[in-house]
Parts: sequence; structure tokens; C-alpha cells
Amino acid sequence: MAYTFDSWGDLHDDENQSREPGWLSRLGELRIFAELGALAPAIPALLAAPRGDGHAVLVLPGVLTGDESTIVIRRYLEELGYAAHPWKQGHNWGPSRELHEKLRARLTELHERYGRRISIVGWSLGGIFARELAREFPYAVRQVVTLGSPFGSDIAVDGTRKPDAAARRRVPPPVPCSSIYSRSDGIVSWEACREQPSEQTENIEVPATHLGMGFNPLVLWAVADRLAQAEGDWSPFDRAGWHGMVYG
Repeated sequence: MAYTFDSWGDLHDDENQSREPGWLSRLGELRIFAELGALAPAIPALLAAPRGDGHAVLVLPGVLTGDESTIVIRRYLEELGYAAHPWKQGHNWGPSRELHEKLRARLTELHERYGRRISIVGWSLGGIFARELAREFPYAVRQVVTLGSPFGSDIAVDGTRKPDAAARRRVPPPVPCSSIYSRSDGIVSWEACREQPSEQTENIEVPATHLGMGFNPLVLWAVADRLAQAEGDWSPFDRAGWHGMVYG
């Protein structure tokens, strides 16, 4: 499914979006079962990932899913000492003004509860929401990590493209942003998931399915590595050693 939205307005399918995944890529999503099978054996290694300062992390699910889809990410982050939080908005039926207000309140509540900036991890459409929250509330957001989020896609509203809005969304928010994406993504265009180059952005390529991003061991490790950085001391993902063999 290719999905586009006008800021926090209605969700629309865009049949004309360029470079949609082909049928081979869509069949490749069946690799999700291999990713599931790899999770348990990888747990000892995952628990050896870098640990940060235990700050709060808000995790946003993808379209048509809810907090049940992010339970692996959140439990993993809790094991590493973070205060991982669900979004508590039920299933993600797409952007709306009501959802916008609820997410603003959720971020504000966590920011005030902990008295410090919150990191946001967003999967697919949840990552687009994460970037927009960071754009609106940079003082409350420490960093954003997106998983297969096509924030660089074109926008179509009632059949009409809005290139000005599309261009705005492609500009990263004023906080560190890490995009984790897969060239074999069978759901969204991987080209639309890449951040524009800047001193606070990066793109980390992983061999993963779109549907398995939330429990793929390589994705989980990369998320942990990014969150472990000290606030105000962000640096790009280090591909030295074994990282260079599995991350692009």
C-alpha cells in the first residue's frame, strides 16, 4: 500500500506514486517468518547492545496496527533500561486532526512527566507522525528513529498533488533523525524512506521486510545504538567492524 497525507488530514492512496514495490518485492515480505525465527537466537547478542541513559521513548505503530505491533520493540528497550511507552491511540487508521491533537497531548504529557526530551521511534506511517511531532515540538523531542517510513513520498489530496507540502515533509525536523530502511521493502518505496543529507540526519539500510521491521534483530540493534547516544552529542551510525558487513 502506498499512502500519502496532507499534513494531519485524510489518508489517501496514490496509485501514481513512482517506484512502488513490484510483485517480487511484495512476495519477499514472506521473509517475515525467517525474521521471526531469528529473533529468539539473537536475544543474547541484542542484550549486549549499547545502553543509554534510560530516557523515555515513545513508540508509534504503522498504519492499520496498534500497540500490539510494537510490543517487541518496547520490551527490548525496557530490557536495555529505557522507559518505553506505547502510543495508546488504538489502531492507526491514518492521519486526522483528532489524532494530531491526541499525539500532541501524549508527547506533552511524557515530556512533562520526565522533565526532559523524549525520543520517538516510528514504524512506517508512525515514523511520519514522529517527524511531524518533532517539527512542531523540537524542544520536547530528543531524536527520531523511523522504520520504513515513506516521508519522502508525493502527496495527493482528492486527486490533486501538493508539491509544496511534499517538499516541506521531505525537510527533516530540527532534531537528529535516523531513517532505517530496506531496499527489499515490499510495501513502500525505499527511495521515499531516505533522509536528506544534513549534519543531523542519516540513512541506515538493513536487509529486512517492511512487516518485520519491528522485530528484525538488525533493526532492533540499530535502534538501540541510536538511542544510546548522549543528548546533544549525536553522531552518525558507525559502520566499522561487523556493522559494515550487514548495514548499508
